[in-house]
Amino acid sequence: MARKGRDITERTMDPAAQAILARAEQLGIMTAFTRAEMMPPCTIGSGKSGMCCKNCFMGPCRITKDGQVGICGATVETIAARNLARAIASGAAAHSDHGRDLAFTLEAVALGQAPGYAVRDVAKLWEVARRVGVPTEGRTVNDVALDVARKALAEFGQQRGELSYLRTAPKRRYELWKKLDLAPRGIDREVVDTLHRTHMGDDQDPEHILRGAMRTALADGWGGSMWATDLSDILFGTPSPKVSQVNLGVLKRDEVNILVHGHEPTLSEMIVAAVQDPELLAYARSKGANGITLAGICCTSNEVLMRQGVPSAGNFLHQELAILTGAVEAMVVDVQCIMQALPNLAERFHTKVITTSSKVKIPGALHMEFDEHRALQVARDIVRLAIDNFPNRGEVLIPDVKADVVPGFSHEYLNYMLGGTYRGSFRPLNDAIMAGRIRGVAAVVGCNNPKVTQDKEHYDITTELLRNDVLVVQTGCGAIAAGKYGMLLGEAALELAGPGLREVCEAVGIPPVLHMGSCVDNSRILTVLTQMVTEGGLGEDISDLPAVGIAPEWMSEKALAIGTYAAASGAYVLFGVESPYEFSEEVSRLISAGWESMVGGKLEFVSDPQEIVRRALEHIDKKRAALKLPAYDPTKFGQSGDYPLQYYFELPLEEQQALVYGVPAREGNR
Repeated sequence: MARKGRDITERTMDPAAQAILARAEQLGIMTAFTRAEMMPPCTIGSGKSGMCCKNCFMGPCRITKDGQVGICGATVETIAARNLARAIASGAAAHSDHGRDLAFTLEAVALGQAPGYAVRDVAKLWEVARRVGVPTEGRTVNDVALDVARKALAEFGQQRGELSYLRTAPKRRYELWKKLDLAPRGIDREVVDTLHRTHMGDDQDPEHILRGAMRTALADGWGGSMWATDLSDILFGTPSPKVSQVNLGVLKRDEVNILVHGHEPTLSEMIVAAVQDPELLAYARSKGANGITLAGICCTSNEVLMRQGVPSAGNFLHQELAILTGAVEAMVVDVQCIMQALPNLAERFHTKVITTSSKVKIPGALHMEFDEHRALQVARDIVRLAIDNFPNRGEVLIPDVKADVVPGFSHEYLNYMLGGTYRGSFRPLNDAIMAGRIRGVAAVVGCNNPKVTQDKEHYDITTELLRNDVLVVQTGCGAIAAGKYGMLLGEAALELAGPGLREVCEAVGIPPVLHMGSCVDNSRILTVLTQMVTEGGLGEDISDLPAVGIAPEWMSEKALAIGTYAAASGAYVLFGVESPYEFSEEVSRLISAGWESMVGGKLEFVSDPQEIVRRALEHIDKKRAALKLPAYDPTKFGQSGDYPLQYYFELPLEEQQALVYGVPAREGNR
């Protein structure tokens, strides 16, 4: 919980953020960090939102003691289940709507109505077409793109049947969804279903409410979000590793600084093009600037970081701090995770806050609506406005804090990385896990939350997992947090990883923490887990894998949707900070033991980071034992690094594999 009177080091562990928060105190400016401390706690039952129902206007009903019910008779279990289900529906709607917008953009590209855009990854288009049943033989790129776009759009509105991507899950998982009636029929239909059943006077069985919420979450993870990821790859290119930098130090004192913030890649990709326009660069010099710097905040940052190498100025809680540097000419926002505090803060400086989505307007911000049919012109207009604002700067304070990062590990690149162009495979990863060189895999994802020290939960949990030979994949603001502290570099394996994981990272040439994209790209993690199952040796379903999901500093409804679709896919998911539903023991039991018995995955809320790590490792070891894999023993490894590199590569392939993966070579390795 956020505590009144915390000093700056308790608010954030990021030295750049600490420097700017000190400046905010000197200027008497409030930020999310100080507002979190000043916010009085809810007096109803220690502030647990599961106890308050506002779904009709007879109330609101506040349950303060055992046995009390709402005006309609709703129990605390029903109220808590409804509140959780509604949050999941909202999160699923937000992420999936992102996919819908990308489908509209691809449709416009295919029809020749979106100048400046193109299909950049034809191979990915062909792969997606194959998966969703769109024919490709003898057809043009635009014809296939049009059918893929319309197939995606149809899955938002379809009323019967099932989503195409469900069949790409492991066979046993797909069959379980069908058996339990959890297979989503249409993306929008499932969101509406949850909102309807949680209206006053509808579904009142907590288990049944939450089962419907699982189906809605699956419509996001294996529907809207998966479409969003694949359509982004088709339009803007499938990510592969880039070298870039992260933190407030990427801003330039002598250049026009433009920040893109939010979650949509469509406009930000056009701004990437606009800031390189020779005419606009000359215009910037005419205003006294030496150039134009583009950087990102939050998940729009991740989108352009992993595809274009555009530096990141920070994660969610950096959005106010970036303006406080006094060096930002324009902050361009689209959708999700954008604080209403930004325009009021910008009035104290010279920054222009520009909203661009038809879904988002903020009082005090300038609205320049994005339209994919004239996207490049909108981007040029925004860049020109930022340049015009450069002479209006006042005092500037840019912390000299930044870190190198290597982001962009898509599941396609992981295949290539592990086996090369002609033998791309997850076999080496599976073999390393089977041998115990890698203990398991953890997805550490999600937001920042000012109730806890910024980045610290991410850092502490990730470093402890690495020390225990757990390979970590990250998305969203968690990935940016890892980047700030050097964990997205290969050298981090030498400093942080256990002996087995370190050797694998050295051999393959990867960081011990793999940046996989924005929060919508958690769908990539589903694909990776599916490929691990398909490769063989680690069970027949995602629920068999020695793997966990962790959201250390979660704060949004989208996080609940992500956690729920991961659990419904068979994963054990741990949330940090606090549980908003712990007042209902029944709901806490349903989403943990109840879901585990039903679908093999579960959600748990644990506020202590050390306990999160303990439970994660316990789960990984339990899954290893169930697969009859060797017990984790770090003393078995750490010797292959004694070989001089030139001698290692002179060894026969079988001996190289035995050294790196700890198993004899066999045909499946090659």
